Amino acid sequence: MREVLRNRAFAKLFSAQIVALLGTGLLTIALGLLAFDLAGGDAGVVLGAALTIKMLAYVGAGPLLIAATSRVPRKALLIGADVVRAAIALMLPFVGEVWQIYVLIFVLQCASATFTPAFQAVIPEVLPDERQYTRAMSLSRLAYDLESLLSPALAAALLLVMSYSNLFLGTVAGFLLSAALVIATRFPAIELDASSSFSERLTRGARIFGRNVELRALLALNLAVAAPTAMVIVNTVVLVQQQLDRPQADVAILLASYGAGSMVVALSLPHIIERIPERSLMLSGAATVGAGLVGVTATLFTEPAWGLLLTLWAVLGAGNAAILTTAPRLLRRNASTQERPAAYAAQFALSHACFLVTYPLAGILGAALGLGWTSLLLASIAAIATVAASALWQKPAIVST
Repeated sequence: MREVLRNRAFAKLFSAQIVALLGTGLLTIALGLLAFDLAGGDAGVVLGAALTIKMLAYVGAGPLLIAATSRVPRKALLIGADVVRAAIALMLPFVGEVWQIYVLIFVLQCASATFTPAFQAVIPEVLPDERQYTRAMSLSRLAYDLESLLSPALAAALLLVMSYSNLFLGTVAGFLLSAALVIATRFPAIELDASSSFSERLTRGARIFGRNVELRALLALNLAVAAPTAMVIVNTVVLVQQQLDRPQADVAILLASYGAGSMVVALSLPHIIERIPERSLMLSGAATVGAGLVGVTATLFTEPAWGLLLTLWAVLGAGNAAILTTAPRLLRRNASTQERPAAYAAQFALSHACFLVTYPLAGILGAALGLGWTSLLLASIAAIATVAASALWQKPAIVST
């Protein structure tokens, strides 16, 4: 990992990712408190709508924005997206109506849907060596997992000495510092697409996925990731506080167990990938989350044991990390420099489209049928996705001579 961080350009971009993630984490907490101030007992409805708006921006607006900005230099595009996000975060403390939250969140998430794929597409140019790129993706996965642990702790500490509205200033600072680090980064020369039409650029990501066996399999693997993620994100709090009647702190502990499983795999993946082919690793990860959800189902239909749940949440995190950390290698390999923004944007949109299905499914079925049946259905979805990915990602035939 140290070898990758010696690359100054990547080190600055990775630092930009970390501070932007922390800013986003503070935004999530501050937004929840703002929603409660404006809507009281209906705050959950407001946050649910905001999450849906976020996903719609990612799925619908993201590819459009990437196609529209494909001729903008990558550095300028990243800086502009960060500045827009900072400006929107600065406006949020002053809203007085719920609809204003929805509008601002949509604009902010459109900026994020522009920034993230463009950022991801730059890293292969900064680190052209596949071995170094794999280590960079492990660090990136680690950053996401650590943010989920550190942002709530940082927010809790800040709320001891300031009001929640000041958390938005932390978000602003995070995005502006991210922009400053991007400004300070020396980008490699990246040839822009100056010839193709807008419609061609808009459909390029779909065409890249359609022509590559590995990326078609990745479509199914996205659904395998979304099934356990929905169970963890949507139903952990319900499981801990309603079904088990445990203290609020145990919600964080169970989520931390999921993050720990993910981090272990992310850290070890650069060594694993040298011994296990990508196909075997990613399909094993998908099978692991399916088996983990079956274990969760069996546990929920009996007397849930806390230690077993901690283990199962770690298993779900590990299985997801095996897929998520390896997936960028497929995108990097199957798209040229000019195609990568479209390929990463397509993956960004398609993966979040899966969340747009599984998140409400986990919430609605959890309330209507109970967590056990919900976990069983999500396990079935993961299993079907795994079988589909295996069928789509056939090993090349060996021709004898």
